[in-house]
Amino acid sequence: MEDQLPLEVETSADPKFAVIWLHGLGADGSDFVPVVPELGLPKAPGVRFIFPHAPHMPVTCNGGYVMRAWYDIISLEPNSRRIDESGIVASRETIRGLIELEKSREIPVDRIFLAGFSQGGAVAYTTALTHPETLAGVIALSTYIPSPGLLTEKSAAPNRATPIFAAHGTFDDVVSPQLGMAARNLLAERGYAIEWNDYPMPHSVCLEEVQAIGRWLVERMRAIGG
Repeated sequence: MEDQLPLEVETSADPKFAVIWLHGLGADGSDFVPVVPELGLPKAPGVRFIFPHAPHMPVTCNGGYVMRAWYDIISLEPNSRRIDESGIVASRETIRGLIELEKSREIPVDRIFLAGFSQGGAVAYTTALTHPETLAGVIALSTYIPSPGLLTEKSAAPNRATPIFAAHGTFDDVVSPQLGMAARNLLAERGYAIEWNDYPMPHSVCLEEVQAIGRWLVERMRAIGG
């Protein structure tokens, strides 16, 4: 992933779980590092947070300006997106590589969570819901499903029952709540275990949301046996 390694934060030595957390358009891996202590996680079991950096690329909807992006956005409207699907597929392969790295560090795939905000959440959705092995869970924040066509019956099968924490700001004017709810409705119709949360905020995160994520992670880890 270019020349910059992902950032890592471990809540304790010998972590038993991992969370791969993807930032939004134009940000970098450091964006969500400050969230970790706000999650209120217990000291055990330990969790390794991985914060990768998207590559730099021209983004069409921003006049071709070069910034960190997981894929190119052709056009950006409040309730719709035209995107470069090949870029999503490439980013999915990058995240799959990080999953394999965690497996090599003795964290099984069913103890690995994918999380993401905005564009990073779109990649988290796509990667998790088409991954060939069952993941621990998905955290999708202020985001949408960028290419529903990738979520075929065959590719989706291993993670059909994977729990999803989805959250969105009711005043989001970048990724509209309608886009977020369209993703929620699509997944609910297909039988996914999606938990929807909304908060009175713009395109951002808030403490109440972060604390809810922390509680959800603790519940999931306990259910898995951590």
